[in-house]
Amino acid sequence: MKSPFCFIVTPYNNRRYDNIKYYGEQKFFTSTSEEDHTVSTRFATVVETPINYTGKVKKGDILVVHHNVFKYYNDIYGRQKSGRSWLKDDLFLVDSEQFYLYKQNNKWYSHGKYCFIKPIPKRDFYLDGVGVTEEPLWGTIKYNNEELKALGVNEGDEISFQPNSEYVFTIDDEKLYRMFTNNITITNGQQIVKT
Repeated sequence: MKSPFCFIVTPYNNRRYDNIKYYGEQKFFTSTSEEDHTVSTRFATVVETPINYTGKVKKGDILVVHHNVFKYYNDIYGRQKSGRSWLKDDLFLVDSEQFYLYKQNNKWYSHGKYCFIKPIPKRDFYLDGVGVTEEPLWGTIKYNNEELKALGVNEGDEISFQPNSEYVFTIDDEKLYRMFTNNITITNGQQIVKT
């Protein structure tokens, strides 16, 4: 079974929510709300690629997906429903705008216009004592995309980004911000000129 335009995926580790943490052998639920987007699973395994798809993503790859892909919702009568991505059983449809990274051969690659930024520790003295641990609006490129490469921006480069563009993900136990190419404004002290 293939979709004309969407990837068919299943939740990574067969769980729609990532709301269980272990401390020693004790299991704790971090959230019991099915509508809590912060604990919906962000990882999916590719079951099938779209018909006539010629891109780099392959069957069996891991995708980092939008938080709504696997979430449950309650309708106006309080009945549990799956979102629009649900196909049947544990299969879901994901279009090219609903995933941001893919993992092949144990390495992550960004998809399309998305990039991932690693925040840097605070370094300006005026942030001391106010509970800030990261330098506001600054980070380094962790996972680059083709658009940024064409602009001369490389992985590891220090960049500045637009306010309120930080969409937090945890990838391999590391806090990262997912952003668009257009959110990156300065690299290595130079303004980025976008055409």
